[in-house]
Amino acid sequence: MSRHLPLHRGVSGLRNLSNSNDFWDSEVKDKTEKEDLDRNRASDQSYLSLRFPFRLLCPDNSPSKYGVTENGFASDPFSVGSPRSRHKLTVLFLKLSLVVIVILALTGSFWWTLSISTLSRGHIFHGYRQLQEQLVLDLWDIGELSLGASRMKEIDFCPEESENHIPCFNISENLALRYSDSSEYDRQCGQGSRQSCLVLPPVNYKIPLRWPTGRDVIWVANVKITGQEVFTSGSLTKRMMMLEEEQISFRSASLMFDGVEDYSHQIAEMIGLRNESNFIQAGVRTILDIGCGYGSFGAHLFSKQLLTMCIANYESSGSQVQLTLERGLPAMIGSFNAKQLPYPSLSFDMLHCARCGIDWDEKDGIFLIEVDRVLKPGGYFVWTSPLTNVQSFLRNKEKQKRWNFVRDFAENLCWELMSQQEETVLWKKTSKKNCYNSRKPGSGPPICSKGQDVESPYYRPLQNCIGGTHSRRWLPIEERPTWPSRSNLNKNELALYGLHSEELNEDTANSRTAVRNYWSLLSPLIFSDHPKRPGDEDPSPPYNMLRNVLDMNARYGGLNAALLEGGKSVWVMNVVPTSGPNYLPLILDRGYVGVLHDWCEAFPTYPRTYDMVHADGLLSLETSQHRRCTMLDLFTEIDRLLRPEGWILIRDAAPLVESARALMTRLKWDARIIEIESNSDERLLICQKPFFKKQAM
Repeated sequence: MSRHLPLHRGVSGLRNLSNSNDFWDSEVKDKTEKEDLDRNRASDQSYLSLRFPFRLLCPDNSPSKYGVTENGFASDPFSVGSPRSRHKLTVLFLKLSLVVIVILALTGSFWWTLSISTLSRGHIFHGYRQLQEQLVLDLWDIGELSLGASRMKEIDFCPEESENHIPCFNISENLALRYSDSSEYDRQCGQGSRQSCLVLPPVNYKIPLRWPTGRDVIWVANVKITGQEVFTSGSLTKRMMMLEEEQISFRSASLMFDGVEDYSHQIAEMIGLRNESNFIQAGVRTILDIGCGYGSFGAHLFSKQLLTMCIANYESSGSQVQLTLERGLPAMIGSFNAKQLPYPSLSFDMLHCARCGIDWDEKDGIFLIEVDRVLKPGGYFVWTSPLTNVQSFLRNKEKQKRWNFVRDFAENLCWELMSQQEETVLWKKTSKKNCYNSRKPGSGPPICSKGQDVESPYYRPLQNCIGGTHSRRWLPIEERPTWPSRSNLNKNELALYGLHSEELNEDTANSRTAVRNYWSLLSPLIFSDHPKRPGDEDPSPPYNMLRNVLDMNARYGGLNAALLEGGKSVWVMNVVPTSGPNYLPLILDRGYVGVLHDWCEAFPTYPRTYDMVHADGLLSLETSQHRRCTMLDLFTEIDRLLRPEGWILIRDAAPLVESARALMTRLKWDARIIEIESNSDERLLICQKPFFKKQAM
């Protein structure tokens, strides 16, 4: 059965969770004589004390089993006779009920034991998993209920110094723990790294301009950067900025921007192409831009259907990652200091470093080994640096020594030096595995053993061996289908990931339906007093309403594919949780970008990054694991990642969605549950984060 089914268009599709708990709203009318009331008071109180807890479990309009009297209370079938006889009958009834329950329980247990021998192990395990998941959910609810009144208390706002804070990146704390040699900038996620407050935007924060205008103009107040940092920026793309009164401009009409176009054209010619528009034909679709400046290289290539992921070290101010994301371009915090990147081996078609600040000759070339690991066979490594300028060798022998090391090490990695022009060098990774065995003994790093060659490492220490050679995905980029055909993998290609065509086709169809329904719902109308949800006669939001989208449980990348197919001007960060099946290699091979992540840890990005967060089945996935975090921890992190007035779409099992909805008031989100047609087991929770403005002091 299709997972994503059409949504109700009428009023019945909305469900209000604020059910009335006023079970005793009718006044008791005195219609009997005073002496009758005195005579029956003792027995009535005894009966009501038993009846009250059960009425709490039933809605007001539930029909009574025993009928209703004039005063609104349920009538008592044991009302005849004296109070003493009625009391005895009540006690007798309770004893008989207890005996019946015990007999039924023993009988059921006996027949269940007999039936086990006839059931398959698969059915038993499936039933056990369902019981286990329900138990976890029940314990979760009990824990929430045990908090009492504090459960509904709203979460406090964070102090002002947290407006750009990222948990897991605390340089002063890392230095106190004696991290050094640049490892103080690394991600360190400990037990106390979670954030338990809501991050407020800066005082003069403004909603970003819509794409594509927002690519070229951003609000100064939205990012943590000063005018001095703009004017003293040293990298190639950082210099291509103009600071105005309230805005930073990256206008393509400026003379400086033309330098990016010329630079891209130069790289294409070094490969042997006419211009950068031919990168697609050469098998290049995804590019990892290391130390990306402020994203101008990726912004230019985006118009050529190339997808560039920016990574850079954490910076407390003047952040490359923060400004790149503010422009609506893919970016995340990542470094080569000590750990492997959270990408699978053989992930990108090109890696680019333009004055990125990494000393590739340090630590015996281990950073170049990591570049080789994430680069697809036949992919390109582009390095622009004053160190590669031949003219500088004549004046500085130390530079020549460093350049010679990088050049020789690249050769030992089986990279082909294709071209060198001025400060830019371009290598091509080998497409043939036998190249590694043909090297001279002792020249270059060894090939990783099968145990070392982990396809999808998660912040594992850097390895001093060549990875990716054991992967079934070893396929040169020139032999892969070009974009956009590569997003639709054939039967043989899907077999590499253990998938059948039917599974991907079903996921694609479900995602198309979901995107059509989601887009019609992305309107504040559903939170207003309007008597209905948006319908067919209501205009849908514009195609460029969203830009940065985070899919927290991406599966095969179906949401990404459906959004692009629907003509939406978005890019999607496809996140594959560490707690579930890992199809991140498939997502990257389809020509999208994504990352592996543990959702009990902070995501490596700055606050106010995404316009929409999507979570389909994530709550079910997380509740099936031994969680180190709560549902509230997860939602607090989503709040940090989301821009003001951003959207949250949570689709999951009805009990989990109901539990999630109960937490929305604590987060101050506007929220509503949407029922899904012909599927009573799932609900859609759609929320919007309000824009809380901080007052200037």
